[in-house]
Amino acid sequence: MALWAIIPVKPLRRGKSRLAKVISAEERADLNQYLLEHTIQVLTTMAEIEHILVISRDTEALALARDMGARTVQEYGSPGLNTALTRAVEIAKSYGSCGILIIPADLPRLDAEDLRRILAHRKQPPVVAIAPDRKKEGTNALLVCPPDLIELRYGPGSFEKHCQAAREADIRLEICDLASLELDLDEPEDLALLEPEFRTKE
Repeated sequence: MALWAIIPVKPLRRGKSRLAKVISAEERADLNQYLLEHTIQVLTTMAEIEHILVISRDTEALALARDMGARTVQEYGSPGLNTALTRAVEIAKSYGSCGILIIPADLPRLDAEDLRRILAHRKQPPVVAIAPDRKKEGTNALLVCPPDLIELRYGPGSFEKHCQAAREADIRLEICDLASLELDLDEPEDLALLEPEFRTKE
């Protein structure tokens, strides 16, 4: 049975609006494209992941993902992140997925070896494994095996919400503090933590 990686992607030309104070709209679009490409490239190197599914309302992002060999799902309307991801999980389940790994497309230091540390937990299901952000507030990687063990609770405070969902379902919970997954690009202070070559990546 296959393990699926699911990548939710905001529109490349509108995402990362909170960075508008420090980089231009064109630079943000270039950065978003680079981050999506980087995420897919890292996941593609991993034999443990059999399918990559990108879900977005942005046709440009979806076309890029398909060119890189990923499957895609088009969002319509304004369903919200959790609704969109739940749809993606249902698609993975319909193909017999043994588990899902949700990865946002804004992790500039994403590393395959750290991801493998999370995926190692899939060998003893049922399990929920979470890699939080550096502030221990957000969810920067979420492994769920089998794929529908918990309700997805992305949004403010999602790390603790996902931990609580696993506890409520009496599912084994693994918290993975991993250096390459701690930093996501949301605020200007996040950019400041990166090496200069990442700040306006083209």
